[in-house]
Amino acid sequence: MSTRYQYRPAASERYSSPLLKAVGLHLLVAILLFASFSSAPEFEPAKPIVQATLVQLDSMSPSTTPTDQKIAGEAQQSRSPRADEEALEKQREQQQAAEAARAEQAEQARQAQAEAQRKAAEAERQAEAEAEQKAADAAAAAERRQAEEARKAAEAQAARERAAAEAERKKAEEEARRKAQEEARRKAAEEAERKAAQEAERRREQERVAREQREREAAKASALNDLLGEQIEHQQAQADRSGDQVAASYNDLVRRYISEQWRAPPTAVNGMKVVLRIGMLPTGQITDVSVTQSSGDAAFDQSAVQAVRNVGRIPELQKLSSEHPAVFERDFRSLEMGFKPEDLSF
Repeated sequence: MSTRYQYRPAASERYSSPLLKAVGLHLLVAILLFASFSSAPEFEPAKPIVQATLVQLDSMSPSTTPTDQKIAGEAQQSRSPRADEEALEKQREQQQAAEAARAEQAEQARQAQAEAQRKAAEAERQAEAEAEQKAADAAAAAERRQAEEARKAAEAQAARERAAAEAERKKAEEEARRKAQEEARRKAAEEAERKAAQEAERRREQERVAREQREREAAKASALNDLLGEQIEHQQAQADRSGDQVAASYNDLVRRYISEQWRAPPTAVNGMKVVLRIGMLPTGQITDVSVTQSSGDAAFDQSAVQAVRNVGRIPELQKLSSEHPAVFERDFRSLEMGFKPEDLSF
């Protein structure tokens, strides 16, 4: 599984944007404060109030005496202190009003600056919180993606492992089935060979008994011929020749019956030959069949044996046994035939 790296911004990168926002807000507050101070009304200091009396020289009477001027000067001096005090009081009031206005403006500016600083700090905190939240969300999303990728990779790996295990299981089953089939074929061949050997032994014993019987019969016939003379020998020779002809015709009949029932197996090839011994009753009923000479192919041998068994009975042999019992006993009581696939002949 390939490892994927998730990019995470450094602390300086995460907080650069909120810091720029805070600095910009401070600059805005400073500009507003400067504008408020520049637009505040300026109070000019109160100028001393000078009370003057216009004296029209041309209207003064030449008769005015220094005494009158002195009286007028004293009166003027008696009025000036009061006017000056009033002017100073007014000036003080104006200065106090200006100072109060400046103090109020300064307080408003201070409050505005404090509010701006509070808002800037709040904006900075909010920006930091948003940045942290975004970073946390990005990390969580990356973690979820990594977890999903890991889950998918694990599922893919599990699927590959399941497929490999299934393929291995099928391979093992196929191997076991192949071995079982081979073992079954081997056992079947061994069993067929064993039965064939038993049947061959039984047939050999039967053949020995039949041969001894024939020898005894031949001895009896020879003795009989000796007793009956040449005439009987001549008659017997004629009967044998007639029996050979009859046997040949019935032999062809038996061959045809068996050929019709035979089905060649896939393993049959030209050149094979199996020799069978077939036992029959005078009724034409087939009593047994065995392999006296194997072709080397168990399936081919078995197909020949099965063809004979499928015949079951040859009704025409009943007539042969009744009309020519000697021929039947000699040639068909125990009959040997060769079986070849290329011409289906015996």
